[in-house]
Amino acid sequence: MSGSDASRRSPATDASPARRAADAPPADVALDAPLVAALVAAQHPDLMGEVREAASGWDNAVFRLGERLAVRMPRRELGARLVAGEQRWLPELAPRLPVPVPAPTREGRPGLGYPYPWSIVPWFDGVDAASVAPAGRIGAADGLAAFLVALGDPDAPVPTDAPANPFRGVPLAERDAITRERLAAAVAGGLIDAAAATVLDAVRADALAAPVWAGPRVWVHGDPHPANLLLETSGALAAVLDFGDLTSGDPAGDLATAWLTFDAAGRARFHAAVEARRETDAADWRRARGWAVALGLAIVTAVGVDGRIGGIGAHALAEVVAEAG
Repeated sequence: MSGSDASRRSPATDASPARRAADAPPADVALDAPLVAALVAAQHPDLMGEVREAASGWDNAVFRLGERLAVRMPRRELGARLVAGEQRWLPELAPRLPVPVPAPTREGRPGLGYPYPWSIVPWFDGVDAASVAPAGRIGAADGLAAFLVALGDPDAPVPTDAPANPFRGVPLAERDAITRERLAAAVAGGLIDAAAATVLDAVRADALAAPVWAGPRVWVHGDPHPANLLLETSGALAAVLDFGDLTSGDPAGDLATAWLTFDAAGRARFHAAVEARRETDAADWRRARGWAVALGLAIVTAVGVDGRIGGIGAHALAEVVAEAG
């Protein structure tokens, strides 16, 4: 999900052959391996290697460059703005994070008819967590908890020029009207049934009634769902990807990954791993569960309940209903 609050994520790197998001909007610009190779050769000739497409999501296409690098190319104007934010902030944040992130090693300029900035980032081997059944993601719980706690460290001041994002890190009250609209649309469209909607609406109301975040502004990833997580073959977290929604504010939105990523067993392990590293309270998790409802509805009303991304939203809503129903 992006600044337009519609699901759009794809990994920055992936070990599989080229994958395209079937539900992605049309690209603003044509992209292919020869163009990427020409841009790299013109601007970073010392890094030149074989270029092949690895993935194409809502806002960016990713091309593998040799064996250890990837090229992240915006395919839409919105993606270009997000890449610029990653270029600015990831090199600063990466050194204090406990898992690898795709901090750009080089920056690319528009050229050869291509209009946007682009990045060369590390290539991370691993398995896209969205391709793994929720029960198989439990091994990532400790690493993801460590990552989110380190990112949202209240003792690491957030600069005044940190990226603003009206869709992440904000009080749930600012997202409530659109969440209620999406809930009604999901019922009308047959995406969820009336019984589930009743439970989800009660969770939404409970989260809205929870005390608001009273701590300092902290860094917020904005979208730590399975399509942005890379796993080792053991199931442990290998990398966290796609920082296009990076912002600051209430970290409860990031804790919503407890429902988007995990089943009940994984969620319990994640909860315990967070608690072992940072004190939270019931209000934090009430807001987090409300964010899971808001994000799940944003996904399913944008792309449905099927497919790689739609399935994430459907899973989150089903987990909330099973837990709270």
